[in-house]
Amino acid sequence: MSIRLVILLKSIFMLFLTLFLTRLMGKKNLTKLTPFNIISYIVISIIVVLTSFNIITDFYFGLTILVMWALLPIAFDFLCLKSTWVRNTIQGKETILIKNGKVMEENLTKVRMTGDQFLKELRCRNIFNLAEVEFAIMETTGDINATLKAENKPITSHDLGKKVASKVEPQTVILDGAIINEGLNNTGLNQEWLSTQLQSKGVTLDNVFLGQVDSSGDLYLDIFDDNIEVPKSQVKEMLYANIEKTQADFMSFYLETNNKQAKAMYLKNAEKLKAVMENIEPYLLR
Repeated sequence: MSIRLVILLKSIFMLFLTLFLTRLMGKKNLTKLTPFNIISYIVISIIVVLTSFNIITDFYFGLTILVMWALLPIAFDFLCLKSTWVRNTIQGKETILIKNGKVMEENLTKVRMTGDQFLKELRCRNIFNLAEVEFAIMETTGDINATLKAENKPITSHDLGKKVASKVEPQTVILDGAIINEGLNNTGLNQEWLSTQLQSKGVTLDNVFLGQVDSSGDLYLDIFDDNIEVPKSQVKEMLYANIEKTQADFMSFYLETNNKQAKAMYLKNAEKLKAVMENIEPYLLR
């Protein structure tokens, strides 16, 4: 067997073996690897190359080293789950860079980061004013996470005491002009509903690039012709507006009538509708 054919077969075998071993090592974000993980991947790559090109002449010896370097990170990951000491030794410890609004200059020196570099990292996280930062920490991967002071944090619906409807993953129901039945089934809808929606918007199926249904049941369409604007669905807004108008009518009747019994009835129904509006507002207007 020629040397070229041997190298080709070894390379193919090592490729699939490496793919299997890296899957076995677990899913990891390449931008968030610890130094030990980076070393492991580099060593595995070198072993694969040396074995494939017969630089390591003993093929089985190369396989043994490769499997060992693949199993070693798995073993250390397991030990890190069991022991804090092992985790701190292998992965390192986080470093506090800002505490209670005060920059820890000594810790910046420990991680060998200048003030300019630190400010640049904060700007990458949309933080431009250092005075707004309450706490910042450098993770073992080198990432910097920061939290703003309470008075500088964006106001949430929780802060305002407002209820907001929960969101779920939107389902794709049209892709490249073809209906995706799985997405329709996940939302509990059917093709007849989809056809009705397309007709109401004046759009044909073959002109739709992408169609998605959100958690509220609204259909979003992106069509191939970017010059055509698809009308936005306002079913929820119209429903809320009709309920609001009915509630206002009850209050108007309450003020206009002199019949005490009718007044009580109108007022009672107006208050009921107001309570209903408060409950459904997060689902229809947010």
